[in-house]
Amino acid sequence: MLNDVTFGQYYPTKSFVHKADPRIKLLALIAYIVALFLANNFYSLLLGFVVLVAAVIASRVPLGSVLRSVKAIIFLLIFTAVLNLFFHGGEHLLVEWWIIKIYREGVIFTVFFILRLFFLVMGSALLTLTTSPVELTDGIESLLTPLKWIRFPVHELALIMSIALRFIPTLIDETNRIISAQKARGADFESGNIFKRIKAIVPILIPLLISAFRRAEELGDAMDARCYSGSKNRTKYKKLKFGWRDLIIFILYAGLITGVVLLNFYAYRIFPEIYEFIRLS
Repeated sequence: MLNDVTFGQYYPTKSFVHKADPRIKLLALIAYIVALFLANNFYSLLLGFVVLVAAVIASRVPLGSVLRSVKAIIFLLIFTAVLNLFFHGGEHLLVEWWIIKIYREGVIFTVFFILRLFFLVMGSALLTLTTSPVELTDGIESLLTPLKWIRFPVHELALIMSIALRFIPTLIDETNRIISAQKARGADFESGNIFKRIKAIVPILIPLLISAFRRAEELGDAMDARCYSGSKNRTKYKKLKFGWRDLIIFILYAGLITGVVLLNFYAYRIFPEIYEFIRLS
């Protein structure tokens, strides 16, 4: 499961998306999330899926790497699906057993919600897979530059976010090493009930926390040794510039939001019969 976490992992290759400005990729992700939450029918959601597929193809990132980001939230998907399926009301009853009632509207809403969360996670993972931590830091800092007028520590915030993303795969590797060492000493993490498994995690958390604090201290010493002083009097080796790729991405995601809004209002006129069957309650 830990190896399936793709957030913070960068997939190096030369592609249309990799060469795009990190600022426009951040704005595109925000626009994509907004479009997903604005969508209120399957036609709007389908448009979001088409844009996601286009982005994955343009990024040249293996589909398996993007799909692994979803495996990390399988439990959350199942849990939310069960809650929505059993507790969402409606008019058309499909199954009734004891106190459990499943409605057609609940099934439709559950499928819609799962797809929305599925696309959201894949889109977010695609950002970190196509943007290095350094580029991500520069992009966040550039977008938050207006906050410097009110003395907000923009550079420090961007640096903290970048380090946090960068240390996710590092801590995952450290956790795998600790688990392997514990198994070599006879530890069992797979058998027993859920309480025994939770109790077995304690011997992993303690050395992991110690390792994380040690790495943080080493990182701080390394930054001090290199005379790091925050954003004061700092220059950048690589200047961010918008190009033709960024214009295409901007037009694509602006069109996505426009298309979602239009489909929200006019989908029932274009496909009245199908829309009436799958409309959300």
